[in-house]
Amino acid sequence: MADLILNVDFAPSERPGKKETGNRKHKSFLQRRRTLERRGVLKQKQLPVAQPPPGRGSRQKPGPRGRRDKKQEAATRKGPEKATSIPPKPCPKVNGPPSIAQPGATSCPGSKRTGLSSKPKTTAWGTAKRNQKAPSFPPQPTKLVAIDCEMVGTGPGGRTSDLARCSIVGYQGDIMYDQYIRPTAPIVDYRTRWSGIRRQHMVNAIPFSKAQREILSILSGKIVVGHAIYNDFKALKYFHPKALTRDTSKIPLLNRKGGFPENTSISLKRLTKELLHKDIQVGKNGHSSVEDARATMELYKVVEAEWEQHLMLNPKQE
Repeated sequence: MADLILNVDFAPSERPGKKETGNRKHKSFLQRRRTLERRGVLKQKQLPVAQPPPGRGSRQKPGPRGRRDKKQEAATRKGPEKATSIPPKPCPKVNGPPSIAQPGATSCPGSKRTGLSSKPKTTAWGTAKRNQKAPSFPPQPTKLVAIDCEMVGTGPGGRTSDLARCSIVGYQGDIMYDQYIRPTAPIVDYRTRWSGIRRQHMVNAIPFSKAQREILSILSGKIVVGHAIYNDFKALKYFHPKALTRDTSKIPLLNRKGGFPENTSISLKRLTKELLHKDIQVGKNGHSSVEDARATMELYKVVEAEWEQHLMLNPKQE
């Protein structure tokens, strides 16, 4: 048999280079790019930086992507020139018409930053209501006064009632104010039979404007007691707060205690006779405003505790 000779070459063989694909222009572009990258003129493509994996307890669950997020992302991809701003979500309706959103302003209630002032406007009436304080229970004696006024007749036929005397007494009947007052219009009828006013009383009487200032300074912040007190305030051209007014002609408890119908206005003279067992407004000299004011305060004291408690529980019936 013929000898078989094997020639084995253990030298590593070179692999054929990978054939570059593409046309001539593309090949020349790749060669120039590699040359520039070796020289450091052209930076290599930047790859995204790999973030370290979060810890065991710091895993956060991604929230759901709503329609609004998708719209914003789409607007951002279009570029700043074509991106459109998404209008803010309107606030929920709260007992009123929907508010119109303005740029740079937050109209939702409860928001911390507001472009427009949300402070409500206050009218003169609203301010008076806010500043008016309800009296404490039971009222302090220093906060209680009783008033009575005497009027004379002015104008055509003396049919207009003008203030000619005013008396104010304290809780214990002490005189706080008692002055004769000269009306602005000429007096036609002195009404002496009821008012007790005579011509000589007007000689040293003070002007109405001065008396009004002095009287209102005393009544300010006080609980004012009177009988048919509306007529006194009308003569003073003044209206006291309702919460601080006590009219003995409109207190059903007094009528009930005196045996009179509750819804009827009884005269001060009859109530005083029945409940206090005193006679007032007697004689031909006319009424005394000091005497009437003291009788009014005494009548109020008869039902003070019950009436004030009733007003506290039923403030609308003042």
